Amino acid sequence: MILNFLRFRFRDEVDEATKARALDVLRRTASSDAVAYSVIGQDLGDPAGGYTHSYCVAIPDVAALEQYLRQPAHREGDQFFLPLLSKLARSASSDDMDPGLRDAIGALAQKVLLDDAEWSALFAAIPDLKLG
Repeated sequence: MILNFLRFRFRDEVDEATKARALDVLRRTASSDAVAYSVIGQDLGDPAGGYTHSYCVAIPDVAALEQYLRQPAHREGDQFFLPLLSKLARSASSDDMDPGLRDAIGALAQKVLLDDAEWSALFAAIPDLKLG
């Protein structure tokens, strides 16, 4: 199982209705058949870190991760969601001990997300971005 975890903060000017819509968009993205389960809501980490919300999806393997990343709802959701953020950090973990898993996930992310100039620009526009 691969756990993909995002911690984020909305820009100060984003109103509550737009935040709620953004969380609904994330729930739609997480409803993919490739996702085993998800948790979307408040961030419970140290408030000093500045994160207010989090998004976690559990994905069975790299093939399912590719399916998840390539679904149209994912890209459409990011087009709405990412411009609303002032801060975003990503981390991941897995119970699969394959030493090549990190590189495989990185290569997949490069191929699907970062090689798409428009999608990549959405990430680059986030003032405080940490993709681990």
